[in-house]
Amino acid sequence: MAMACGGAIAVLDLAAFRLAYPAFATNPSDAALQAYFALAGEVWLRNDGTGRVKSVPLQTQLMYMLLAHVTQLFSGPDGTTPSAVVGRLSNTSEGSVSVALEYESTQNSAWFTQTPYGAAFWAATASFRSFPSYLSGPTRFGNGIGRRNRGCSGAF
Repeated sequence: MAMACGGAIAVLDLAAFRLAYPAFATNPSDAALQAYFALAGEVWLRNDGTGRVKSVPLQTQLMYMLLAHVTQLFSGPDGTTPSAVVGRLSNTSEGSVSVALEYESTQNSAWFTQTPYGAAFWAATASFRSFPSYLSGPTRFGNGIGRRNRGCSGAF
């Protein structure tokens, strides 16, 4: 069981999300959005009260950006077929049609920058990715001085 450390927890308001992100006004289903929201809160942004985001409104906006990103990747905007293309469009041509995509697997932001929503999330969370305060481990003297609960820090 995770220990609550003052992090914010966002609750999905489907009507508010669909209003803020009109590309998903009618599709996918509410059940699909709820599943994507739960996935986003488990995998990409802690939404269990143990994350680094302390503001509920900010946590909600970040979760909505992530939800829009995941929804566009998995379901496509408003029921259109999602693109099977992975990566950022880096070059195009018109005669005899040519498209070049770029996906740097070593770049942490690559997965996020596939959609405008993911890119916005990546930019908005930059301050949470900066080096956190020092996490001390057990001291060599064994007294535990300076130890912190590791469950309350780390990923945002």
